[in-house]
Amino acid sequence: MAGIELKSAAFNDHAMIPRRYAKDDENISPPLTWSRVPDGTAELVLLCEDPDAPSGTFVHWLVTRIDPAAGGVDTGQTPPGGSARKNGYGEAGWGGPHPPAGDDAHRYFFRLYALPEPVTLPDNATADDVHRAVDEGQLASGTIVGMFQR
Repeated sequence: MAGIELKSAAFNDHAMIPRRYAKDDENISPPLTWSRVPDGTAELVLLCEDPDAPSGTFVHWLVTRIDPAAGGVDTGQTPPGGSARKNGYGEAGWGGPHPPAGDDAHRYFFRLYALPEPVTLPDNATADDVHRAVDEGQLASGTIVGMFQR
């Protein structure tokens, strides 16, 4: 399975996410670009999750129905054609990093999935719901990991 190349102009893979994207700062989504989306993709799904959250994996951003022809998303925007879903804070769209003060840096996995048909998810989809829906049948995926600490 060929991989989607996923990058951000705001941070490198496994580097610190700038503070402006955090929940207690500007709380805006970082810019992302992607390439190598395979032919036959009907929809892209974007998921950002923190597996290091004390209460279990926390969803920071979930966007479905992204246009497969899109090549990225600008700072503070929803990806083209995308439908912003509820995050772990109960809000639609981006919810920035906000790990407990004093914790070691948390990892924020940004994953983009190419799907051959539109995905169906519950309104309050958890990270597990998303993984179950996209892990089987995905055409390709790409990942970039950002780090954040308060």
